[in-house]
Amino acid sequence: MSVLKVVDRDGVEHDVEAQPGLKVMEVLRELDYGVAAICGGMCSCATCHVYVDPEWVARLPAAMSDEKELLSELSHMQENSRLSCQVEFTAALDGLKVTIAPDE
Repeated sequence: MSVLKVVDRDGVEHDVEAQPGLKVMEVLRELDYGVAAICGGMCSCATCHVYVDPEWVARLPAAMSDEKELLSELSHMQENSRLSCQVEFTAALDGLKVTIAPDE
């Protein structure tokens, strides 16, 4: 099993088992300290907002226009912001580190 490194809103880092083929959001919403993911991955609510560790940003596929638009409306958006529902976890992303963004 691959590992997703998750920094919760309290700044505590967790190593979480993640199955390749799932969206990062699907892994995070199962955690007590994860994301709400209210829309279930439809890219319409931004409750799965995360910050991708800078060393991993270039390894992810680019955000599509609908994700960029949603992110631009967030008060906590940063250059490394992503909606975790739009990032598929693959074996190549073993060790990916994300930080759960503050609630909007």
